[in-house]
Amino acid sequence: MCEKIRETAAGQENPLGILPIPKLLLKFTVPSIVAMLTGALYNIVDQFFIGNSVGELGNAATNVAFPLTICCIAIALLFGIGGAAAFNLAKGAGEDEQAAYYMGNAITGMLVLGACVMLVSQLFLEPMLRAFGTPESVMGYACTYVRITSLGFPMLIFVNGGGHLIRADGSPQISMLCNLTGAVVNTILDAVFVFGLGLGMAGAAWATIIGQYLSAGLAGAYLLHCRSVTLTRRHLKPERATTLTVMSLGAAPGTNQLAMMLVQLVMNRSLTYYGARSVYGEEIPLACAGIISKVNQVFFSFIIGLSQGLQPVVSFNYGAKQYVRVRRAYVLTVSAGLAISTAAFLVFQIFPEPIIGLFGSGSAEYVAFAVSYFRVFLFFTFLNFIQPVTSNTFTAIGKPKKGMFLSLTRQILFLLPLVVGLPLFMGIDGILYAGPVADALAAAVSAAFIARELSQGKYKGS
Repeated sequence: MCEKIRETAAGQENPLGILPIPKLLLKFTVPSIVAMLTGALYNIVDQFFIGNSVGELGNAATNVAFPLTICCIAIALLFGIGGAAAFNLAKGAGEDEQAAYYMGNAITGMLVLGACVMLVSQLFLEPMLRAFGTPESVMGYACTYVRITSLGFPMLIFVNGGGHLIRADGSPQISMLCNLTGAVVNTILDAVFVFGLGLGMAGAAWATIIGQYLSAGLAGAYLLHCRSVTLTRRHLKPERATTLTVMSLGAAPGTNQLAMMLVQLVMNRSLTYYGARSVYGEEIPLACAGIISKVNQVFFSFIIGLSQGLQPVVSFNYGAKQYVRVRRAYVLTVSAGLAISTAAFLVFQIFPEPIIGLFGSGSAEYVAFAVSYFRVFLFFTFLNFIQPVTSNTFTAIGKPKKGMFLSLTRQILFLLPLVVGLPLFMGIDGILYAGPVADALAAAVSAAFIARELSQGKYKGS
């Protein structure tokens, strides 16, 4: 199916095929970055209010709950990016009706799996949190938080995945507006519920899902009236071949998120285990890792936003056989990624203590571990743009197997074995050093893959 929708060069009158590449990238990446940042803002805002009201145990609770959020994002990317890539490839090949089926089946997949994750979380919450490595001192906070936030999982998935479909339809500003509206509401309600009414973990959780439902409502209203296709009930009815095509194209980013979830689970248990055998204890490493992973998510919002904004440009032009435009779009995107990653590296190395201070105070051991985590675990931040952009590029041009492999390099092939193995010799410090080693290896593999792809003759030209 992927080969079929790349066969013709119809539709070059579409702006994606004729506008200058820098202009297209600005049009699609800026709203995508803003949308990703507002998604990260949900977690950062909760962390800020919880850290300054509940304290270290509240920060630890949001960390052990974070794998469920990652699971939801994995589903959103599986169907969102997969549906968007299939949609744009079909549009580039002039197959408008098939494009509508890709979008409709993606929407159905997100809502169905979102409902499943919500039900599983409600029915098996405490056993899941124990399996995630939650200490007893943190369990009550985590149960309170997840019991409420899981009610918003279908909307979390829909608004994140639907944003990709909205961008693929040529309306990146609408996608940005949907996310931004929910994030602003979440921030306002966090202040009211947590500080104003003193509701603590529950207040932060209710603020989160109210914002998510509002964002999802706006996204749904748009998708019912798309610009380039008209969705009907028949497009929403699952079709095996259509759904499999969507999932194959979204497998790389979706699998990458699942890999992140697995690594997060192993890291949480390792941080708890080795933390208990160090001067830091169980809670401090768990709390610090939770804060820093969410701060790092802000940086990755820029990088993932770049790669997602690149997707419709690359998919359409590859489908229309305009390969030189594909190469130029990739080169410009990684150039921007290098600049952003270098800036983030400098911030993480120079200002770790002020950043951690935004999320509440702690003991000397708490601050010391947080500073080490920033400076060691995130040392190769300046390389971390290569793997996400390259993986998503292969997915966007209809080569999901390569995209999936690259998406697994950092998390599964490198980081997971290092997180398990290095602490055996280095204690809790081994977890910190696992990060930069995995980052460097993943960047090297991704660079080799894209260099080979772009060396093909079809990408050459002015």
